[in-house]
Amino acid sequence: MPPTSAVPTELRQTAFRGSTALRSGLLTPRQLRGSSWRRLLPDVYVHRDVPVTHELRAEAATIRLPEAVVTGCSAAVLWGVDLVGPSDDVEVTVPPAHGPVRIPGLRVRRAHLAARDRWHRCGLPVTTAAATAVRVAALLPQDDAVVAMDQLLATGVIDLEPLRAYVSAARGPGSARARIVAALADGLAESPQETRLRLIIGRSSLPPPVAQHRVLVDGRFVARVDFAWPDLKLAVEYDGLWHAEPGQFARDRRRLNLLREAGWRVVFVIAADMHWPDQVVIRIATALSS
Repeated sequence: MPPTSAVPTELRQTAFRGSTALRSGLLTPRQLRGSSWRRLLPDVYVHRDVPVTHELRAEAATIRLPEAVVTGCSAAVLWGVDLVGPSDDVEVTVPPAHGPVRIPGLRVRRAHLAARDRWHRCGLPVTTAAATAVRVAALLPQDDAVVAMDQLLATGVIDLEPLRAYVSAARGPGSARARIVAALADGLAESPQETRLRLIIGRSSLPPPVAQHRVLVDGRFVARVDFAWPDLKLAVEYDGLWHAEPGQFARDRRRLNLLREAGWRVVFVIAADMHWPDQVVIRIATALSS
């Protein structure tokens, strides 16, 4: 492998067209075939020290297809929602008049994108957050799409009401599905499993809870709980990764003690419980009636 100093500065951090590097004299064919470079797509390379992420592969896609716009789950990644990983295909959209494209590692669709649905994010052409939400709603199963929309809202790149307004006016593939998904999203969940738990509760005969309820005692903040029935002082919490950080267990125990001292009962739901939604509903119903 050539020493680091032999690597052209222009090529150390970003993806590039191999043919362009050869024509400009930055690399020789032999150097390009060497171990210093990783091929992301046909004729698109990156230095081997650059971590491969989905964002990087999306950049490679737009280098390979300059007229393309990053869309779908790949666009969601650029908006901060990791729906796909480094090894997953990148979805891009090219104009309808573009010829068919078959490139391993890319999912290329031909469709018209209105100017209002185009944006730039992380330096790449991408659909707006709202247009991305509509496309994702068309791609994913309904609950997964609600989770994704909640995550998108949680990033703060778009608010719920503007998103619902956009979706209500949208037409074309996925728009009807997106209206259903937007009606189910609330943007309050702090994790995907909280959204899934909210959907379980919402489909049941349980009375609607208050999401992300702030528990106050004499005006003093005690805790914020995932779901609450304040009149009954009952909270339901999705219990994720306790002990994930140093001191987290102690903080969680202290918080639970404060809730109990304030007269609140807490029903915890863990990941394994989510496989048995009927049992989750029964547990909550029993707590509500006791």
